[in-house]
Amino acid sequence: MELRPTFAGTCHCCGTRVVSRTPWKSSQQTCERCFLGELSGGCSRCGELNAAFAEALADALDLREHETGLHSRRVACHTVVLAKHIFPNDEQRLAQIYWGALLHDLGKIGVPDGVLLKVGPLTENEWTIMRRHPDDGHRLVGRLAGMEEAADIVRSHEERFDGGGYPRGLRGEDIPFGARLFAVIDTLDAMTSDRPYRQGLTFDAAKAEILHMSGSQFDPVAVNALLAEEAVLRQMVDMKCVSEPTKST
Repeated sequence: MELRPTFAGTCHCCGTRVVSRTPWKSSQQTCERCFLGELSGGCSRCGELNAAFAEALADALDLREHETGLHSRRVACHTVVLAKHIFPNDEQRLAQIYWGALLHDLGKIGVPDGVLLKVGPLTENEWTIMRRHPDDGHRLVGRLAGMEEAADIVRSHEERFDGGGYPRGLRGEDIPFGARLFAVIDTLDAMTSDRPYRQGLTFDAAKAEILHMSGSQFDPVAVNALLAEEAVLRQMVDMKCVSEPTKST
């Protein structure tokens, strides 16, 4: 498979030298970490006492899962892009959707490493353990003051629009709307991320797959929001880094 070219630059905010898939688009070069940090600050300004704690939990889980890049913060910021298309002036609702997306996999903290980090297919018993994580995450997030709607998103983030998801097999509008938006973004991020066993898809290839699953895996309203915000999301996916070398000195 032919590798796509890479481009190197230095972030003007933190000084980190970053290798990206696409050329820098301006003289003000910004790494994805700084870019998402600025966006997430705007998403979370609602006075939640637990904001910093929640951000730290998400970062810790990404480290445990050996995620490349900034998966939790990335999907949270991208989900808010879709949510703003639907609720442009509802800051409280946007904040709840941000927190729900950020903490979506918190329940995996209770999944043993042998299951969570397994390279091959899971056994049925292992899947039984894995499928508990939305309910476990819901219990954890539900204990954080002011995050009730976020907790519902966490519980429902593995549901499918056609009812084929888990843990409750919810269908259509029974799934919290924030979770339906998140499902589109989580798939977009998974498809466009590099993995040790494959190179990430282009935005266009991932978009085509998501369109194909509109009405089955995904809510058509959420897919239409992705199409409406395609230019913004395409730019945000382009910010994704191939590697994040240590800060230059």
